[in-house]
Amino acid sequence: MTHAMTYLSIDPTTRRVSLDARDPAFFSDPNRAYAALHASCPTFFWEEQKQWFFTGYDHVNALLRDRRFGRQILHVATREELGLPEPAAHTRHFDKAEEHSLLEIEPPEHTRLRTLVNRAFVSRHVEKMTGEIEELANRLIDGFEKDGKTELLSTFADIIPVTMIARMIGIPEEMGPQLLKWSHDYVGMYMFKRTRADEEAADRSAKEFADYVRTVIAERRAEPRDDLLSHMIHTEHKGQFLTEDELISTTIVLLNAGHEATVHQIGNSVRVILDSGIDPATLFTDEKTTERTVEETLRICAPVHIFQRWCLEPCEIDGVSFERGDKVSLILAAANLDPQKFPEPLTFKPGRDEGANLSFGAGIHFCIGAPLARLELNIVLPLLFKRLPGLKIAQAPQVKDVYHFHGLERFDLTW
Repeated sequence: MTHAMTYLSIDPTTRRVSLDARDPAFFSDPNRAYAALHASCPTFFWEEQKQWFFTGYDHVNALLRDRRFGRQILHVATREELGLPEPAAHTRHFDKAEEHSLLEIEPPEHTRLRTLVNRAFVSRHVEKMTGEIEELANRLIDGFEKDGKTELLSTFADIIPVTMIARMIGIPEEMGPQLLKWSHDYVGMYMFKRTRADEEAADRSAKEFADYVRTVIAERRAEPRDDLLSHMIHTEHKGQFLTEDELISTTIVLLNAGHEATVHQIGNSVRVILDSGIDPATLFTDEKTTERTVEETLRICAPVHIFQRWCLEPCEIDGVSFERGDKVSLILAAANLDPQKFPEPLTFKPGRDEGANLSFGAGIHFCIGAPLARLELNIVLPLLFKRLPGLKIAQAPQVKDVYHFHGLERFDLTW
C-alpha cells in the first residue's frame, strides 16, 4: 500500500517510520497514511520528529486519561534535570500568555481554573445560544444566497465561531477579524518545522492580544456585565480569585480554541458530505440523524490531529519504555480511524454507532468548548444544505499547508 506514498516509509519490525509532514500529498489526505500505519504499526517512532507516536484508539484514549503523562513537566522536574534549554527571549510574550493556559497546566491549578470556567460551557448554558447561532448563520447566508456561489470560509465558517465565542466571553464582535489574525499567528507555534518568522509573528500577536485583553479586563472590573469574562473576574473558588495573568491566559485560550478548530470543522464537514455523494437531505432529517452526521464528520476529518504529553514517571506502553522527561504524541485523528474500533474507517457512514470519537480529546483536558462546537455544527450544517439546495464544490479546495490543524485555506462552492 505504501509504494504510492512517496512521503512515507514504514519498517514494521523496528516500528520506525519516515514521514514527510510537509508533503502536500500527505497533509491534503492524511487519512491514507494513517490507514497504512494502522495496518503496519499503530505505535511507531517518527524519525523526523524524533518521538514515539500512538494511533491506536485504545492507546490514545487511555493515554489521554493516564496521570503518568501530563501537558507540562516543570511542576515535577527542573530544566536542568531534564536537559531542557532556557526559554527563548524572542517568544517571551507567547510563553507568558501560555503560562496559565488550560491546555498546558496540570492540577491543582488546572482544576481551579477549569472549575471557574466550566459553568459557562455546560450544555444547558450553551444551548441558550441556539437562537443567536441560527440568526447569525441565516443572516450570513442571506448575504450570498442570491450570488449562486461563495467562498465558504471567509463568508461563513470564519465568522460564526469567532462571533459566538467573542459574545460569550464579552469581547466586542467587531474585533472578530483582529481576533482571527492574532489567533492564526498564535497557532503558528504549534506547527512542525515552524520558522523564526513564525515564532516572531506569534510572539508579536500574543503581546497585542494580551494587551487588548488587559484593557477589557479593566473595563469589566469597573463595570461587570453578564458575560464570561465578568464571571471569571468576580467569582472566587475556595477563597481565591483569578490573577490578571490567569485571566489573560484563559481568555486567549478560550478565544483561540473556541473558534480555530470549529472553522476548520465546518469546512471539513461540508467537504466530506459533498464528497460522499450521499443526498444531504437524508443526513439532517431530525435531531438524532443530524447528531450522528456531525459525529461522523468529526470522526473522519477531525480538525486537530496531534496532542503531546510529557512522561512524568518511568513506564512502559505497548512494549515501549519511557523515562521521565520523554515526550510522546497522540494522533487523535488517526485513533478515530482505528479499524479495530471503527470498521471500514475511511468510509463516511453517518449511521455508525461504534462509540465516541476522540476529536475533542478525553480526560481532564477534554475540550471545554465541545458542547459549543457541537451545537454550532448541529445548527449550521443542516441550515447550509437546506438553504442552498444543489450545493456543489466549484473547484478543488485548497488545504492549509500545515499538519497539526487539518483544514481548508479556500473552499469555493456553487448551487
